Amino acid sequence: MNPDTAPARKQNKRREKEVVILQAAEKVFAEEGFGGATMQLIADAAQLPKANVHYYFSTKEELYRQVVSNIFDVWLQAAGSFEESDGPAEGIGAYIDAKMEISRTRPAGSKVWASEVMHGAPIIQDYLETTLVEWTNSRIQAIDAWIAAGLMDPISPRHLLYMIWATTQHYADFGHQIQTLNRNTPLSESEWNAAKESVKKIILKGIGVSS
Repeated sequence: MNPDTAPARKQNKRREKEVVILQAAEKVFAEEGFGGATMQLIADAAQLPKANVHYYFSTKEELYRQVVSNIFDVWLQAAGSFEESDGPAEGIGAYIDAKMEISRTRPAGSKVWASEVMHGAPIIQDYLETTLVEWTNSRIQAIDAWIAAGLMDPISPRHLLYMIWATTQHYADFGHQIQTLNRNTPLSESEWNAAKESVKKIILKGIGVSS
């Protein structure tokens, strides 16, 4: 028997359990906020004993920070198009596509982030001042390079990013409002695709780029 099989199996089982807890926590934090969420509520949502949740995450703050870190990591991956593209049509267009898809598939994570920031980021301010600042500055440099190359209009990169974030995350944070205005039904596949294309066209045209 391979001596690494048992440890590897144990490690995989641990990762699987952590994923279940994090998914449950994301939903509970989105619905209850940090203050209203409890480890018991999270355990119930994960269908696990509370002791199991504490085994993997010793405190609610530790679990919360991991949830926030996870959603931000997903957003970081979405911005990989900046480095992988030759210009703003592909780079910003792909970024908008990815952010819209995240709002569709991970609305709870976006709501957790929005609630935390709207309350002054009492738990993750250090994260905003380091990781978010560094990431934003690197995106600004990429956009500035496209502007210098004459590939897009000379606009404020910072405010362009704010606009993209506000627009794409609106579909998660205000999903209930969108559903209400959509005849009380969730957006269909074709409606999501139409939304993506509309958002891309509006933003890209606004910065002088043909989509």
